[in-house]
Amino acid sequence: MTIREILNTTEHRPWKMPTEKWKFYQEWNNAIFLHWQVELSELKKFVPKELEIDLFDGKPWISVVAFTMEKIRPKNLPSFPPISDFDEINIRTYVKSNNKTGVYFLSIEGGKSLSCKVAKGMSELPYRLSEIKRTENQYESNNSEFNDKLNIQFAIGKGITEKTELDKWLTERYALFQDTEKSINEFEIHHLEWPINEIDLKNLEFNYPRFNKLIKNEPNKIQYSNGVKVIAWGKCKKEKTGYNTV
Repeated sequence: MTIREILNTTEHRPWKMPTEKWKFYQEWNNAIFLHWQVELSELKKFVPKELEIDLFDGKPWISVVAFTMEKIRPKNLPSFPPISDFDEINIRTYVKSNNKTGVYFLSIEGGKSLSCKVAKGMSELPYRLSEIKRTENQYESNNSEFNDKLNIQFAIGKGITEKTELDKWLTERYALFQDTEKSINEFEIHHLEWPINEIDLKNLEFNYPRFNKLIKNEPNKIQYSNGVKVIAWGKCKKEKTGYNTV
């Protein structure tokens, strides 16, 4: 599907498309989703007070998403695979701001040093380098600085044709909010609905010491997706002092 066709497919969006011109194209491919229901009191320690934590049936969620970023590029320029293609892991939660529901990253890891530097410099997102290896049925990451380890062995199952409300709540997010020292950055994105497959976890090792009190036990929900083609707009900065945090 062409970029024009993606931009013209909007009936699944929760709000209207941005009126500004888009700035970036990227693909989030072969994604493994691990979802945990967590305690609100513990999650609040990781989310800036300017953002409201979004809840599903009164409970907050954390997701670990391990995927391969491909073909990321500015509008009107070609991608450059040595930088634009890399494996990525993000740990995210779900938030609300400015009458929009989106995601907030607790952690972002990339598998290439230069890719992390470029992505962090352009977006101000908290990218950091980890050693990541993936094969057809395994995704493995190690970060010696933080003692973070992830090892997923899996088999892809059948496609899901009837998504639940929770399926959509966890995946269909069209805004990202991230904090810096003085501001909250908002990013608008657009893509078609995530195609979702069942996934059979053969083995899961997840050890991120700073999240030990937040993410416990086995995931409450797991999913796999072949991926989506993503259109992204530039960041919109809002000073933290402009938020009502009462």
